[in-house]
Amino acid sequence: MRCFRAAALVAAAALAIAPGACRRAPAGTTAATAATDVSPAAQPVEDSRPKIVALGDSLTAGLGLPESQSYPSLLQADLDRGGYHFDVVNAGVSGDTSAAGLARLDWTLQSGNVKILILELGANDGLRGLPVAQMQQNLARIIERAHEQHIAVLLLGMEAPPNYGVEYARSFRQVYRDLASRYETTLVPFMLDGVAGRADLNQADGIHPNTAGTQIVARTIWQRLKPLVDAADAS
Repeated sequence: MRCFRAAALVAAAALAIAPGACRRAPAGTTAATAATDVSPAAQPVEDSRPKIVALGDSLTAGLGLPESQSYPSLLQADLDRGGYHFDVVNAGVSGDTSAAGLARLDWTLQSGNVKILILELGANDGLRGLPVAQMQQNLARIIERAHEQHIAVLLLGMEAPPNYGVEYARSFRQVYRDLASRYETTLVPFMLDGVAGRADLNQADGIHPNTAGTQIVARTIWQRLKPLVDAADAS
């Protein structure tokens, strides 16, 4: 188990790709339509369908994958198959820390009628050895702002790299559990569970999931997301 976690931490740690390295869908663009580039004047009038916004870093943006194979796009396919009328907005930016995600949160939520926020941030904080308390404060503020707008939050847990020591890694991991308990937020303890550290499920960099790995990530998220979607659909 310790060996697996060490491999997982290495995989989870190296996500600080330059922000411009991966194109993401602009706010208001759904995962289902993100592959189509249109000028602002040609963009369709925003529909009123409820939205799920995935706020994250390169793991959410789908670095190295076709746009249709990012986990937000796979979740969109799950929703469509299930007959749910939700749009998934991919708001992933490679290299983002929790502070960067907080800074662009209000702009990200401007797509309107957002019902659920998938919050996937922290890996780059861990890579840079940023203070755990600072990360916790940033994530807490994101959750609070979402709740102020009556948006449910699905928090995706990450792991810190081993090079900052056992105590840092333990404190880092505990942040997600403490936030989930404090705000009564649904938690995926480790979004790369079953994927991190496995060469057959990751790209050549050994860091980002390949298409097969991302399918596992999407299934892991969908198990916790579906009850939130059902609750939002019934409200």
